[in-house]
This record gives sequence, C-alpha cells and structure tokens, in this order.
Amino acid sequence: MKKSDIKKIIEDQEYEKEKIGTTEKIINREQLNPWQKFVKNDLIKVTMGVRRSGKTVFTHLLLKNNPYAYVNFDDERLAFVESDDLNNVLESLYEVYDDFEYLLLDEVQNITGWELFVNRLQRNKIKVFVTGSNANLLSKELSTHLTGRFIDMEILPFSFREFLNYRGIEKIKTTTRERAKLKSNLEDYIELGGFPEVVKTPEIRNTYISSLYSSIITRDIISRYNIRFVKTFREMASTLISNFSHTITFNKLRKTHEFKSIHTAKNYVEYLSDAYLIFILEKFSPKPKEIANSPKKLYITDTGLINTLSVSASKNKGDLLENLVFLQLERKRALDPNMEIYYWRDYQEREIDFVIRRKKIVDTLIQVTYASDNNEIDAREIKSLIKGAGLLKCKNLLVITWDYEDEEIIDGKKILYIPAWKWLLGLD
Repeated sequence: MKKSDIKKIIEDQEYEKEKIGTTEKIINREQLNPWQKFVKNDLIKVTMGVRRSGKTVFTHLLLKNNPYAYVNFDDERLAFVESDDLNNVLESLYEVYDDFEYLLLDEVQNITGWELFVNRLQRNKIKVFVTGSNANLLSKELSTHLTGRFIDMEILPFSFREFLNYRGIEKIKTTTRERAKLKSNLEDYIELGGFPEVVKTPEIRNTYISSLYSSIITRDIISRYNIRFVKTFREMASTLISNFSHTITFNKLRKTHEFKSIHTAKNYVEYLSDAYLIFILEKFSPKPKEIANSPKKLYITDTGLINTLSVSASKNKGDLLENLVFLQLERKRALDPNMEIYYWRDYQEREIDFVIRRKKIVDTLIQVTYASDNNEIDAREIKSLIKGAGLLKCKNLLVITWDYEDEEIIDGKKILYIPAWKWLLGLD
C-alpha cells in the first residue's frame, strides 16, 4: 500500500479514537483496576477475547491517561497491508501522532509477520498493546518470538455487574424491593447476554449475534484454516452450541458428523475454542492420562449467543445458569494465575459442576441449580458434593441457586447456599 493511503486511514482512525467515551456511554470494566498496574512496564500487553466483547474499548480505557498512538488492522481499508508495509505504518503513526511512548495495535494478527514488528517496537522502547480474537495465533507467535516478554489479558462480554452499571444500577441494595429488581435484571442478562452492543440496544440481539457468529465462523475459522467441508463444520459448531453445560467426546463428534479421523473433531473444537466462542473444561483427576481420555465439558462465551443460536436454550434454565457461573469463574481465573477450574465425576456418575484448585490444593466445590427452595434441589447434587468433598479433602462447599439462601451441615460438612445474583455481584 502507498504510505499516503496508510497515513490517511490512520488519521481517520485517530478521529474515531478521540470519540471514545465522548459520544457514547462507556462502562469501566471490572478488569481495569487489576491490569492498570502493568500499563507502564515494558512487557507487551495482549488483550484477547471473542470479537465484539469490548477488547478495544477496554484497552483504550487502560491507556486513556497516557498519550498513545493507535492503528486498527481490522479496518477493511488495511486488508491488503503486508509485512513489508509495516514500516510505512510506523512512519505514518509518527507523522500523525508525532512522538509517542505507547502504541495500540488492534487485531494485529491479521498481518503476516506482525510478531517480528512488535518485537522491533519493543526493542525501540515503545510500550506496545495488542488486541486479538484468536488465542492460538497470538499465543503461538508471541511464545515463539517474545518468550517471557508479554502478558495476556482475557476479556469476556459484560459481567452481570457491568450489565447493571450500563443500566445505571451502580449501588447495590438488598432490600426486598431491590432484590426483586436484581433478579429481574438477572433474567434479562441471561436472556440478552453481555455483548456491549446488545446491552446497549437489546432489540438487535438476534440479528446482531447471528451476524457476529457468522463473521467469526467464516472469517476467523473457515477462511483462516482453509476448512474444506464447510457445511459439516457449521453443523458441528451448531451441535456444540446446543450442548452447552454438558459433556462431549471427540469420538462421538466423529461418529455424529462422520469425520474420517478423531483428529478432525479435535481440530474443529480447538478452532472454535481459539476464537473464544467456546470453552472446554477438563475433568479433575490426579492422573494426566485420565484427564486426556475423559469427556470434556462445554461452555459458550455468552448466554445471549446461546439463546439466539441454540435450539434447546429455552428448556434449560439450569444449564444457562451453570454456563453463566462458568463465565464468571473464568473472569476470576483470568486475573488469578494460581486458579484452575475443572469438573468432577466418579465411576458412579456422581458429578460436581466446578472444582476450583489453587496451588495444587482443591479450594472450593460448586454446584449450580435453578432452585428457589430447598425442596427443589436435587438430592443427588448434594450427595455428589458431600462425596466429592471427602475424596478431594475440600471444606468449602457452595451451591449457587436461583433464589435460595441458607447454610446447613450434612455429615459434618457445611454447605453454603447462595442466590446467583448475590454470588455474581461478589456479595457472598
């Protein structure tokens, strides 16, 4: 590309950058404070997550108190930029922004050789921030060329607290009337999900999410990985979304979709995971071989996406609540390097939804149930929790409900019951 054309695009993008926070309502993300301490160090900061989850705005907010340059490679006008053009990009940035110490490169993984460019920028003492929507490309290239010199920041769609903040509910009160409002808002949150554009304009949910999903499938996966059997891949992706909060096996996927090899099923699942559409949870076991051979539990990046695309979503309020709890746990894990999340199941098919481990010690066991009363809780879930607590030597037992709060002692083990709205807001 001509340098003059690149400069004109960067000037246009500077105008868009300056409008952030001035022409529309912006919510300060919960992850801002934890990551703020890393802004001024020399490590490359990589913001990763599903498309349209708010990665770019989040990174702009991180940098707002520092003069910084910005280029968005997801701009269709930069679609033909190649690695040989990157020096022209840099020169254009200096012409538009004069001198700068901080630089935000948005969706830079679209450019071949981007990691070498970032490496050079870092050597020149520029503090580089990168956003991207593909975990594999980002982590693989960064690990190869920038070992130990970057940190990744995972951003999901809005949390429940961020959803409430956008609706103007910032101070949480727990009176009877306010609790009713919180539960009503939680129902809306589960239905709509947390993509910022959908939260802003709820009536566009189905159209917006369908278009976003199609773009991710087509641009980030089918085109990028040169998938030949497009129809089969789309069918498998649809199958996975409709199996949220349940276990899958690669062998069953192979048989269902008539793949020639189990490796095809594994690769397709990995592509969806790398695009942050799905999350795969491993079974807890001290034996690595058992972990590898056990079924995987599946969660989707947003409940609004489930409600738009899954054929079974309306029948599974408990599954939707479990998916929501997983996403909140994943937000916590992204900020805690010692935190690991698993599920647990024994040979008698007793299951615990979430096993939280820190520093090789099982910290918490969590069951999720769409129950508003003790009588609505399946006795098998409690029996599984008690059994798992003994085997895993864990004392912190939690049952997240829809609207039931209590604590009780069973077989000498204390179980805490807490409503989902309260747990999601960190009021437990």
